[in-house]
Amino acid sequence: MASSQFKDRLKAAEDWILANPDPPQSWPWTWLYKTGRTAYALARDLVLGHLALHAMSLVYTTLLSIVPLLALSFSVLKALGVHQRMEPMLYQFFQPMGPQGVQLAEQILGFVDNMKVGVLGSVGLALLVYTVISLVQKIERSFNMIWRVPDMRSMAQRFSNYLSVIMVGPLLMVSAIGITATIFSSTIVQTLMEIEPLGSIIIFISRFTPFVMVVGAFTFVYVFIPNTRVKVKYAFIGGLIAGVSWQAAGMLFASFVAGSAKYAAIYSSFAIGIILLIWVYLNWMILLLGSSIAFYLQNPGSVAKRYKVRLSPELLEKTGLALMWLVAKPFHQGKPAPQQEDLESLLRVPGEVTRNLSDKLIRAGLISLAGRNGDCLVPACSLEIVTIGRVLGAIRADEDRVVDRLPYSIPRDLLTHHEEYESVTFAKLLTDELGSEAKAEAKAKASGPGF
Repeated sequence: MASSQFKDRLKAAEDWILANPDPPQSWPWTWLYKTGRTAYALARDLVLGHLALHAMSLVYTTLLSIVPLLALSFSVLKALGVHQRMEPMLYQFFQPMGPQGVQLAEQILGFVDNMKVGVLGSVGLALLVYTVISLVQKIERSFNMIWRVPDMRSMAQRFSNYLSVIMVGPLLMVSAIGITATIFSSTIVQTLMEIEPLGSIIIFISRFTPFVMVVGAFTFVYVFIPNTRVKVKYAFIGGLIAGVSWQAAGMLFASFVAGSAKYAAIYSSFAIGIILLIWVYLNWMILLLGSSIAFYLQNPGSVAKRYKVRLSPELLEKTGLALMWLVAKPFHQGKPAPQQEDLESLLRVPGEVTRNLSDKLIRAGLISLAGRNGDCLVPACSLEIVTIGRVLGAIRADEDRVVDRLPYSIPRDLLTHHEEYESVTFAKLLTDELGSEAKAEAKAKASGPGF
């Protein structure tokens, strides 16, 4: 009995999260509703293993590309003589791994120092750039998977955007570190530090500076990497949660490494490699989870029971009619045209469904793009000639004409969509078909052989 009641409550909670036609409109219920939906989607993605698969793929690519990536980035910093300021950040990344992590960071920096970009030659430099580009490309593919973006950037965009970030990004980080150090070492700040409680507050803020830089870096990655428009506020929320998770994971991992003497006894010198794999995997999982949080907050309609919603005629037809209504109503009232993104949020269905439907209605000549940025939807013809049947016909239309391949032996009545045929049973169709075949055979025998 208790088990049945628990299942009923769980089912009611799931329906409230996924199929609520009237979501809460007042705080704190709106916050609780969004948080519950996002947590449900994240748990579903973790159970399905999509994020884990991409994180493991990125671990492999990272191990192959970390030295070329640092070599390419440090080469610019070395030319300016400021590469020493980036080294503490590398040590901070490996710090949770304990003393062996510090040794590993020193070895990586030794590899980077030995790799002279200027003497590699044209072929070596091309391979170095390709290795780095492949890493960022795989990161973009993982983020596009999260954001349901089917297309990658073009090859020209990859080289220009990726290389600009790889070259300019470290300079911006060094500039931020230098500006922060200058501010805290200035005479004004030093004078304020002598006054309590301002001194304690300034020291407290200075301790959080690395965390703020991590959150800023995560936010930038969430905005820049996906091949779609990401709102900064949602990227910041994802970056903030990922930054807190990264700091917490670092402390927990440090305690794990401190008590993992048995792993060193079992794996001997391979223990540091296994610990490195686990740590890099955790970092990629945190980064991908932060991006997922930003995606579900920006696209609440994508929260569903399944990762990919199973398309059905009922879903397509009703959503298509609702989409046409939301486009026609403001046009009929003389109001501004709605944006595609606003309609997706209002309909609360996955974005890929609404985008496919809007594309079909555009190709059918029922709606068209408008607005300064071409992201608004307006009717493409007079609403006097737009009927419900015409909209349903555009949604149901087989634009690739695959239906025409069906063999002629199948009754045409079976393939029609007229209402008068919907009540016809398969028994009647088969009886009529067999009767027609019997009549054709009898007529052929009566006519005899012909020449």
